[in-house]
Amino acid sequence: MPHKLVRIQRAHPRPAARPVMLAIAGDSAAGKTTITRGLVEALGADRCTAVCVDDYHRYDRAERRDLPFTVLHPDCNYVQIMEQHLQLLAMGQPVLKPVYDHHTGQFTRPVLVEPRQFVIVEGLLPLHTKLARACFDATVYLDPPEEIRRAWKVRRDTAERGYTADQVLAELERREPESAAFIRPQRAFADIVIRFAPLTRRAVPADTPLSAELLLRPTIRHPDLDGVVPEGTAGGPGTAIHLRLARDADSRPVDALHVHGDAAREDSEVVEKAIWSRLGADSGPPACLGRTREGQRTEPLAITQLLLVYHLLDAAR
Repeated sequence: MPHKLVRIQRAHPRPAARPVMLAIAGDSAAGKTTITRGLVEALGADRCTAVCVDDYHRYDRAERRDLPFTVLHPDCNYVQIMEQHLQLLAMGQPVLKPVYDHHTGQFTRPVLVEPRQFVIVEGLLPLHTKLARACFDATVYLDPPEEIRRAWKVRRDTAERGYTADQVLAELERREPESAAFIRPQRAFADIVIRFAPLTRRAVPADTPLSAELLLRPTIRHPDLDGVVPEGTAGGPGTAIHLRLARDADSRPVDALHVHGDAAREDSEVVEKAIWSRLGADSGPPACLGRTREGQRTEPLAITQLLLVYHLLDAAR
């Protein structure tokens, strides 16, 4: 008689194709969902599975009121189940994922998640553990200035989640120690660090979109932008989009791609076509990129999302 494990292996269907896995980590209201939504639209919902690991909270909103920690703390999340599910998804296997409803603060019925060609995982703690990090082909950390993130969180939570502005600000203060202890350290494990912020080196109209700075670490292969994106320093003439050598938080050299909020559409198109051409694609880059929550297009967001699409498609090759 064959061993029980052998019989199980024989009964199991053929191994599924391994998907390309991308992690997008960051604090609450850092822009993770906006980035993810654009990637899914660009790649196609039939090719892309999006997973929010904030669904792995242990406690609903009412239960958390009496706890000594917040949702940013690993003890407030089923981290081991998250790790297990990420491993299964990375091997092409489906998972029965919990669902946390941010509007009501309660858990709803779990859903079956089947990995497609691309799996985008976003949330507070996708890069918290070594085992979770090992599941990804590329990793991203969103790092907006704190005053910008706080304004985004107040606007979102008051409009969509039933909080008052004072409640949101009080919760932000309560979360700050755990943000410093558990969320921001994930920045060190990101292949790309993205920072949306106002342009400060020259005067621009008040309604100018936020600029983007992308730190491209040499932990993965980035598209060759030599001869397409000019080298320079921010604020100089003709440098609305530029690439320069910078120093990372650990003083190591890193490429920094800057896309100013007032970058012209025609300049952005040149960069987008150059990035897209590195994939050998016949058609042009997706036209849906760069849309904000309000449905408006910004060039910094468009180039940021296109760079992430490039990495997903390049890994698939």
